[in-house]
Amino acid sequence: MHIIKKQFIKFLFIGALNTLFAYCVYALFLSAGFHYALSALCSTFLGILFNFKTIGVIVFKNRDNTLIFSFFAVYIAIYLLNIAGLKLLKTFFSDDMYVNALILAIPFALISFIVNKNFVFKNNAEAK
Repeated sequence: MHIIKKQFIKFLFIGALNTLFAYCVYALFLSAGFHYALSALCSTFLGILFNFKTIGVIVFKNRDNTLIFSFFAVYIAIYLLNIAGLKLLKTFFSDDMYVNALILAIPFALISFIVNKNFVFKNNAEAK
């Protein structure tokens, strides 16, 4: 249990860095006039490349580059869920897509940790 706690704390710190990176990319594309779905796609794609190494190496102590395909599949699923969430928030909550993206950041960070730990980096799930 202690190992999971330690991993999750690392994931939160690294996740904050990764979330900041992805949000800045999203905001950059959105402010450049791109549609929110395309902005989120660009943010997700560039975030995958950035996140793969930071999460894999720092959180799960895994340098296996072949896991990028599983990692990519996880983030495609998260992207699709994110777009659905953005659309729902836009419809029922706010037209401010910056705020809507921030609202979704925390639940998707938690989902990302759980799926990465149990699907992508499962062989190193107990790494210290």
